[in-house]
Amino acid sequence: MILLTLLIFSLIVSRAYTKNLRLSVKNAPRTDSSGAKPSPGLARKISVIVPAYNEAENIRDCAIAILESTALWAENLEVLIVDDRSTDDTKAIAIALQQQLDDSRLKILAGEARPANQYWAGKNWACAQAVQVATGDFLLFIDADVRLKPGAIETAIATAETEKIDLLTCMPALVCDCLAEWLVQPLMFNHLAVCYDFTAVNDAAKTDIAFAGGPFMLFRRSAYEKIGGHEAVAGKIVEDVELARRIKRAGLKLGLYSGGNLASVRMYRSWNALWEGWTKNLYLGANRSWGLMVYMAAIMFFLYPMPWLALGILLANGEIANIITNYQLPITSYHLPITLLTICLCAIVISYHYTLRRLGAEISDCSTKYWWLGGLGGALVAAIAIASAIKTETGWGWTWRGRALQINS
Repeated sequence: MILLTLLIFSLIVSRAYTKNLRLSVKNAPRTDSSGAKPSPGLARKISVIVPAYNEAENIRDCAIAILESTALWAENLEVLIVDDRSTDDTKAIAIALQQQLDDSRLKILAGEARPANQYWAGKNWACAQAVQVATGDFLLFIDADVRLKPGAIETAIATAETEKIDLLTCMPALVCDCLAEWLVQPLMFNHLAVCYDFTAVNDAAKTDIAFAGGPFMLFRRSAYEKIGGHEAVAGKIVEDVELARRIKRAGLKLGLYSGGNLASVRMYRSWNALWEGWTKNLYLGANRSWGLMVYMAAIMFFLYPMPWLALGILLANGEIANIITNYQLPITSYHLPITLLTICLCAIVISYHYTLRRLGAEISDCSTKYWWLGGLGGALVAAIAIASAIKTETGWGWTWRGRALQINS
């Protein structure tokens, strides 16, 4: 009966979570990329800024994708790649590409050493340096693992101008390759869509609900400067969310969009990178709330592993085998209907795993591949949530690409 009760609760959680995701997906605004162009008569220049630290495997493809995505030329576009003192071949690859393409829009900046008397977290220092030399009326910050799609820049600017948006950010299309990505990334993207409902984030009156995705952030320069830019969040690990909060608190307009037609992103290429990346920022993104991390872990457990765990218990106890081998439990025994009901509930909850992946695909453009491994994926996400809190508060193994992190007091 305990197992049946837990499954009933799992079903309730699944129904509610699916309902919330469906609503978020339905309300997600999408940019119109059909022939979008910046407003005629407005001399707008855009600076695309790519902070790069040890991005040797990404930087070439990222730069090429930016340049090939747009028809804008040097008077309206500059691409600034900032090498944040990488220890790999990032800078050399970028310079070689610049020489090969001989494209006046592409500029490579060698990042300076971080100030000794001030803590700058993550990519904030690289971004701040780029802004000092950028000449654009709009500033588009993207990560090196992002690939802009054709017309993305024009579409984003047109949307920002039409809707009078000061910070336009998006959830790009999600690219997965290794098994760890397929297990975790679609579930994480779904959870972000549930927690940061598009309607609430885009509601100017709800200043306490803000979100921005670091892979794609388009600022009006005037808005960026008004909130103090990356210098104002120098010590913040999750600087994208903090910048979004500052935009809303300043009375400026934040726009969160479904951005599958703007860009794609492959955030992590291995389990180690995925573990380090999500444990780096998940807890901070929840405002260092232990309660939210425990709640997230519990939701993931009841949503994903619970039905598989229940089936495993039934199998281990021999109850499924008894049914298959011609009902060794008498038909009048209360065990049989409870066992059958438990199996049915497991099947129903597991079917929600596919539904959730299908709904999430409407935003992430990520297929339902490996949806049936949701039980394992949910367990990993739950572990990441708890580990993120522990690592952040203790500092044990809290790093990003070998750089030790700290909370700016």
